[in-house]
Amino acid sequence: MSSILDSPLIVFIASLIAQWLAAYAGDFLRGQRRPVRQDEREDLDIVEAAILTLVALIIGFSFSMAVTRYDQRKNYEEAEANAIGTEYVRADLLPAADAVSVRELLRRYLDQRIASYLSREEREIGQTDTESAKLQTALWSAILPAANARPTPVTALAVAGMNDVLNSQSRTQAAWWNRIPVAAWSLMGLIAIASNSLLGYGERRKGALLLLVLPVIVSISFLLIADIDSPRGGIIRVLPHSLIALSHSIKAQ
Repeated sequence: MSSILDSPLIVFIASLIAQWLAAYAGDFLRGQRRPVRQDEREDLDIVEAAILTLVALIIGFSFSMAVTRYDQRKNYEEAEANAIGTEYVRADLLPAADAVSVRELLRRYLDQRIASYLSREEREIGQTDTESAKLQTALWSAILPAANARPTPVTALAVAGMNDVLNSQSRTQAAWWNRIPVAAWSLMGLIAIASNSLLGYGERRKGALLLLVLPVIVSISFLLIADIDSPRGGIIRVLPHSLIALSHSIKAQ
């Protein structure tokens, strides 16, 4: 299921509007009250500095979480390509007829895995996932006869390799589901709105442009975090370079 977090541009626009309105509300509230006294101004500046530091720390931690998940998705893509490539070679350990069948299924499965990485539409994603699941079942069924007929250590290598192929897809899928929690996004948004409200209340000079500075900076940070954290919706995506290279290598044989 897609959500607003899968659209970094919407995250940027929504956060920018919400923060600017919060800053404007704080500025408006200050205008309805008496001017801030000098002793109050010093305390307000300390609070502003503290809350802006907190916003920077939270954004930094969230960015680190997003980058970690992005690196994990890249590593699993490489591991998946290695597992498929290893099993393609280990097919030689099977009887000739079984080896031909397994290799043909692996080529089709590899194409589906590449398509899964490149798909963005829900319909395409559903189709590739369904086809991949069918091919996984066919792959396991194709290797079982040889494993049952010749339960030797050599055949066990081919079986273990097929198990790695199936498990690597599961790990990849889990990594794509592993996103920054919605609760963390909500807390980031609330803290950003509160900081802009306080900044607007403590602004020394009037001007809508000045109230836009912090919302724009924070919204760009949210845009970058959402883009990296979204496996399919952002510009910064994990492309299946290793899988594509493996496909070209197999087709060249």
